[in-house]
Amino acid sequence: MNKKQQSAITFLKYNIVAGIATAVDFAVLIFLTEIFHIWYMLSAVTGAVSGGVTSFVLERNWTFMKKDGKLSAQALKYTAVWVTSIMLNIAGLYLLTEYAKFQYIISKVIVAVIVGIGFNFLMHKYYIFK
Repeated sequence: MNKKQQSAITFLKYNIVAGIATAVDFAVLIFLTEIFHIWYMLSAVTGAVSGGVTSFVLERNWTFMKKDGKLSAQALKYTAVWVTSIMLNIAGLYLLTEYAKFQYIISKVIVAVIVGIGFNFLMHKYYIFK
């Protein structure tokens, strides 16, 4: 398999994992907000943490298959990127919900797509699991 094909497969796997992690993130957000009536911003952070743990485990073991790298080094890099991603997501969620007056779920979808494509994939592929 050539490098271009490998990159395409890695990108596909990344998107599958991102979909799973996003589903976990959204499920926790909606469950905590709608069922337990927790403030959407706190629910969003909890969802992001849940999705982030899911993402790290699946990316390390399946998407990028970097089990041979030091777990602590990968976890440290992942945490730095993850915290930045959470801050971008939370800031965007708050701004779109409070100032643009979108419903919180719509805001979450818009921000998740922008941050996921514009930040997360590139950082995961070229920084964390390079």
